Amino acid sequence: MTIASLRRSPQYLPRPLAKRTYSLPARRTLSTVSPEHAKITVGIRREDSSRIWERRCPVTPDEVAQLVQHLDVNVLIQDCDRRVFPVDQFIKAGAKLHSTLEPAHIVLGIKETPLNELVTSPVSAPGLRSGPSIPRTHLMFSHTTKGQPYNMELLSRFLGSHENPSLPRLIDYELLVGKDGKRTVGFGWFAGVAGVLESLSALAHAHLELGVASPFLHTPRPHTHPSIPSLRSALRSIGQNIADNGTPKALGPFVIGLTGSGNVTQGCLSILDELPIVNVAVEDLPGLVSNPGTDLHKIYLVHALPKDYLTRSDGGQHSRDDYYKNPAMYHSDFDTKIAPYLTLFLNGVGWLPSFPRLMTNEQLATALTRAAEVGRARFGVVGDISCDVEGGLEFLPRASTLSDPFFKHRPSSLPSHLPSVTIMSVDILPSSLPLDASQHFCGVLMPYLRALIDEYHGRPGSREHLEALNVATIARNGELQGKHRGLAAHVERWQASRAAEIASKAGVAETSLRKKRVLMLGSGMVAGPAVQEICKRSDVEIIVAGNVRSETEDLTRKFSNAKAAYLDVHDVAEMARLIQGADVVISLLPVPFHPAVAELCIQHRKHLVTASYISPAMRALHERAQSADVLLLNEIGLDPGIDHCSALSLLAQLQRDKKRVISFTSFCGGLPAPDCADVPLGYKFSWSPRGVLNAALNGAQFKLDGKEMKISGNNLLQEYFPDIPISHVLKLEGLANRDSLPYAETYGLGKLENLQTVLRGTLRYPGFADLMHAFKIIGLLDTEFSIHLRDWRDLARVSLEKRIGEQIGSDRRSFLSALSTVMTAERAESALGALDWLGLTPENVLSKTPLATPLKPQAPIELFTSVLAHKLRYNLGERDMVVLSHEIVAQPSLPSIDSATEVHTSSLVAYGNSEASAMARCVGLPVAFAALEVLYGNVQVRGVHGPTDKGLYGAVLDGLQGAGLEMKESVRKGPGMERVLAEGLNARRVAL
Repeated sequence: MTIASLRRSPQYLPRPLAKRTYSLPARRTLSTVSPEHAKITVGIRREDSSRIWERRCPVTPDEVAQLVQHLDVNVLIQDCDRRVFPVDQFIKAGAKLHSTLEPAHIVLGIKETPLNELVTSPVSAPGLRSGPSIPRTHLMFSHTTKGQPYNMELLSRFLGSHENPSLPRLIDYELLVGKDGKRTVGFGWFAGVAGVLESLSALAHAHLELGVASPFLHTPRPHTHPSIPSLRSALRSIGQNIADNGTPKALGPFVIGLTGSGNVTQGCLSILDELPIVNVAVEDLPGLVSNPGTDLHKIYLVHALPKDYLTRSDGGQHSRDDYYKNPAMYHSDFDTKIAPYLTLFLNGVGWLPSFPRLMTNEQLATALTRAAEVGRARFGVVGDISCDVEGGLEFLPRASTLSDPFFKHRPSSLPSHLPSVTIMSVDILPSSLPLDASQHFCGVLMPYLRALIDEYHGRPGSREHLEALNVATIARNGELQGKHRGLAAHVERWQASRAAEIASKAGVAETSLRKKRVLMLGSGMVAGPAVQEICKRSDVEIIVAGNVRSETEDLTRKFSNAKAAYLDVHDVAEMARLIQGADVVISLLPVPFHPAVAELCIQHRKHLVTASYISPAMRALHERAQSADVLLLNEIGLDPGIDHCSALSLLAQLQRDKKRVISFTSFCGGLPAPDCADVPLGYKFSWSPRGVLNAALNGAQFKLDGKEMKISGNNLLQEYFPDIPISHVLKLEGLANRDSLPYAETYGLGKLENLQTVLRGTLRYPGFADLMHAFKIIGLLDTEFSIHLRDWRDLARVSLEKRIGEQIGSDRRSFLSALSTVMTAERAESALGALDWLGLTPENVLSKTPLATPLKPQAPIELFTSVLAHKLRYNLGERDMVVLSHEIVAQPSLPSIDSATEVHTSSLVAYGNSEASAMARCVGLPVAFAALEVLYGNVQVRGVHGPTDKGLYGAVLDGLQGAGLEMKESVRKGPGMERVLAEGLNARRVAL
C-alpha cells in the first residue's frame, strides 16, 4: 500500500487590517468639516450580556478611524468591558460612547440584539435638523430566517400591520452572498480552526479515560491564546513531539477523518497542517489500521468527499449534479467505509431535511460494532463542527458550550454492549478566536457598510454590494421582503401563542379567543399533509368534512385544533352551513363539484382554494366572485400548482436579468419509485385512479420546435414523446398535457409567434402509453355504455364485445383471437399479460380480483377504475415519486457579445416516506400554504385565479423549501430538448 503525503498549500490566515486611504468626492477637501447633523451615524452595539463568551466585534478600531477621518462618519459605540478591543481604542480612533445608540442610522452587532436594547424608532435624516425622519438599519446574525420560534418576537419588532416607512430595515449577514451564490460575510473558517483544537482536547480526555496519555493532552484551547499564530506555534510543538516520539502504541495509528469542502473544512485543514500529516484515501484505511508496521510518528488524515461515501440506491455512480437533483436516490455508507477506522472524526458538512443523513442512529451502532472489531479507541470521539442538532449526524442531541465543550452520549436505540461517544459540538466556536475573527469579519463587511453609507447619503454606491444588501434584507418598511414573506406564518403563530398566554394569565380561557377557521371538503389521498401543516398554527382550526367517517376521524384525531364532520356532498343545506362558518374553504372534492362549492362561497362571501384546473364553469364565476370580494383560487396543487409557482419564479428572474424566452417546456409526473414500478403500466395510484384515466382521454395542443400541433383525445396515447431527456438515470416517456398555448400569456412568455416551443406534458415510465392505448382499444376506458358484471374475469371480454359488436367465446383462446383483430399480435400478447395480472381475463386462475362485483351496471371505465385502485395500490413499505422539470431556453433581450442561448432548468424530485406519499405532500402542502396566505389576508386579488400573484407563489415556494421540497435550478449553454422531443413525436407519427 502506498500512502501519499498531504500537500501543504498555504491556507488563508487573516491579517490585521492595513490602513487604507480613500479618494473623496471632488466637492470636499480634508480640511472641510461637515456639520454633525449632516453626517451619517454608525452605531456599534455591545453583545447580549448573557452571552459570556461573545467577545467579537463587527468593526475594528482601525476601521473606525477610517470611517471617521476619511468618510466623515460619526461612530457611536456602547461601552463593554468584555469586547476583544478595549473601548479606549475606539475612542482614540474617533468614536464616541453612547448608551443607547439612538442617533445611529446604521446599527451593527454580531448576534441578535436583546429586545430591551432594540431601537426601532426612525432617526433624523442626515442634513436635516428637523423635519421628516428616516428608518434606521440593523445588521446582525438575526437567527430568524428559518422561522426560529425563539426569535419571532425580535422579527415582529420590524413588522407592522401594514406598510410603515418608519420601521427599521433588518439585514442578516448570513444572507450576504457574492455572484457565485456563496456567502461572503461569516466566520466558517474560524469555526474550523477552533473546532479542531477543541476536538483534539476532547480526544485527549477520552484517551485518558482509557488509561492512555496522548500527545494531544497539551492541545491549547482556542480562547487561551491571544491569536491564531500563537495557537499554531503551540500545535506545531505537539506535532514535533509526535514526529520525534510517536503516538501511543496502545491506540494504534492516529487517523483523523474530515468531511466537507467549504470554509469550515478549509479552516480545519489549515490548522491540521501544523501536525505531521499524511493524506490517505478511503480505500487505504483497512490496510493502514491493520498493518503493525504503520508509522506511528505520523497523523493520518482521510478527507472524505461525498463520492467516497454516498451511493445510489440502484447501484449507480455518485454524481454531484444528480445528487442535488435526486437526493432521495442516495444513501450514506460512511458507517461502514470510513467511521470504524477513525480515531477522531471532524464533521464539517451541513445537512438539509430532504437529503440523506451522514449517519443515522442505526448506522452509529453499525459503526461502533465494526470499530470494536478493528481495534481499540476507534470512532470514540466526534467533533461536529457543523453542529446540526439531530441533522447529518442523527445522534447529535444538542449543542455544547465553550464552558463545557464536550460530553458523552448514547442514543436510546444504541445496544447496551456498545460504548458511548464523546461529542464536541460547540455552536459558537469562532467566539473563542475573537481577535482574528473580528479582523477578518470587519474586512469583508466594510464594502457593504460603505455602500450602505452611500445609500443613506443618496450617492451612487457599489451596485454589486447594494444588490447583495437588498437580497439579504429580511424586513423593510414594516414588511417582510422577497422570499422571506413566508416567515409571516411563523410570526403570526408566535403572536397567537403570546395572545393565548396573556389571555390565560388574565383568567380568560384560551378557547374564548376566536380562531381563524378553515373548512376542508374531502378527506382523500392528499388531505393528510394539508391538515398537518394547517394544524401547526395554533390560531387556526380546521374542520375536515367528508362522507367517510373513518377517514375524517383519522385525519383529525391527533390534532387539538382539528375536527371531523360528516357531509354528503348532495346535502346542499349542510354544505352551506359549514361554508358559512368558515373563513377559507379548501375543496379536495372531485372536479365536477367545484363550481357548486364556489357558488356557495360567493353566496356567503368566503374564499375558496382548490388544486384543480380552472374549468369553464369555474371561469364563468369570475365577475360574480369579484363583485362579492371573493377569491376562487385554483390550480395550486402539484400539476397544476407547484409547476406554475416554480415556472413563474424562474421566469421573473430571467426578466430581471433581461433575458428573452425562446422556448418553454415543462413535464411533471407522479410515479412509483423505480424499485416499486415492476407492475403493468409501470404505475401505481397515489391519487384518484379515475383522474389518471380521464387524463388519457383529453386532447392536447402545443407548439414544438416552431410548429403548432394538435393531438385529439383519440390519438393522445399513440402520439406521445418516447424519450424525455431530463434525467441521466430515469428513462421516461411523456404525454402532451391539455392546451399549452394559453400559457404563453399566463406566464408572460411573449407573443406565441415569437416562441419556438410552448409545451406542458405528463411523465410516465416507458410502455405506459402503449399499454393504456391497448386498454382503450379493448373498451376499458369507455364511458358511453354500461355493463352488468357477474365476474371480474369477464370485464375485458365484455368490453371488447361492445367495441367490436360481436360475441367472444368465454375461453382464453377466443379472447386472444379477438384481441388480435384490433391490435398487432405482439401488442395483444402484451395486453393479455397485463390483463392476466389484473385478473380480468377469461379462465384466469393465477390472479383473482377479490373485489365484490357491483350490483348495478356501470361504465367500463368505472369498473376498470375499481380494479386499478385495488391492484395498483401502494403496499406497505412502498413509496412513490414525483418528478417535475421546467426547461426554459433564453437569450439576452438586447444585443451582446455573448448572445448564445442558455438552457435554464428548475426541477424537483420527491419521494414518499412513512408519513405521506410524495403526491400527497406535493398536492396537499401547496394547498395548505396557499390557504394560509389567503386566510391571513396576504392575497389581495379577487375573482377566479391560478397562483399567478407574486406574493402568493413566492410564499408557497418558501413553504415548500422549508418542507424539503425545494426546486433545484441550473443553467447551461446550448440547445434545449425540443429537437429530441420533435424527432421522437415525428417517429411515432410515422410509425402510425
